[in-house]
Amino acid sequence: MRIFQVINVRWFNATSWYALYLSKLLQDAGHDVLVITVPDTETEEKALEMGLNVETIDLNSTHPIKLVKACARVLSLVRKHKPDIVNCHRGEAFFWWGFLRKAGLGFKLVRTRGDQRLPRNDILNRYLHSNIADAVVVTNKRMAEHFLKKMELAENRLWLIHGGVDTDKFKFNQQGRNEIRKKYGFTDDQIVVGLLGRFDRVKGQHELIKAIAKVRQNSENDNIKLFLMGFPTATSRHEIDSWLNENNIADITEISGKCENISACISAIDIGVIASLWSETIARAALEIMACQRPLISTSVGVMPDLLPEEALVEPQNVSAMALKLKEVISRPEMKKELLETHAKTMSQLSGSDFLKRTLTLYQGTLTKNS
Repeated sequence: MRIFQVINVRWFNATSWYALYLSKLLQDAGHDVLVITVPDTETEEKALEMGLNVETIDLNSTHPIKLVKACARVLSLVRKHKPDIVNCHRGEAFFWWGFLRKAGLGFKLVRTRGDQRLPRNDILNRYLHSNIADAVVVTNKRMAEHFLKKMELAENRLWLIHGGVDTDKFKFNQQGRNEIRKKYGFTDDQIVVGLLGRFDRVKGQHELIKAIAKVRQNSENDNIKLFLMGFPTATSRHEIDSWLNENNIADITEISGKCENISACISAIDIGVIASLWSETIARAALEIMACQRPLISTSVGVMPDLLPEEALVEPQNVSAMALKLKEVISRPEMKKELLETHAKTMSQLSGSDFLKRTLTLYQGTLTKNS
């Protein structure tokens, strides 16, 4: 198949990762994939780094002249490559690709919604998704329910595809665990709690820091350590340090910066935490932690209720509940075992090959439908 993946996302966030990883899987499977993204962005840089074929168009501009040029460029690429499938991962360009689809240029149009914002339930949006797009992909059940119940999208047009991870790359690594624990001074008897994610308010580092401080107040948990696997973005290192000092846990916390070997860093922890305040509609970090066979607890945001059992979830921003949940996992070895068993079942359907298989089933089914 000839496939366009339209990824007009500036930053290498979860939406960008989902689209680029899918593009790589499709390309490696022998399909002709062209990534179309915005110039001079992290998404373009990462796509090139992954060895993908890339074209850049200023798809997000609202300037009339730039918009006309972008539309002309899009039309030129469609005529040159004659794609079978165009998959739009953001809404800004969806209208224009929909117009070309309606003009009869021969491709099928898929709209993937990997963000947390529910689409507006208005006439134009319902028409675009129900009558123009050949299929709609969502990455979590909450979004699926919105399309089915609020926007009245036909069930046979909606696909729930959570994504997946490279389970050859992300798996428990005993040697990596030993090396990372030695590097950061974690001893065998210490319980290392880890959060994987960029330093950003949405990721909940502040709430987890306060929860760890509460857990540490209990003399039975004086061997706890916190491992922040991330680096400054919207939240500075200075701000993280100030939170650690305010809560008196700077002495038990290590910060990795950018991990050269993410699976080794994940393998080094004993409990993984997703503390996000919102978002997590794709939850790449959660999939990687579960693939590395680390017990995971989380706030109940985004896709997390799809991935974890109810007993592993707490309300976002509820520091006391997070502290109690951490104490429960620490004190109950059987809970750790149960979580790992549940994670294994979940991840048995969320490998990269599963991601590719489900998407190809969608694409091939879409192509067989009448235009």
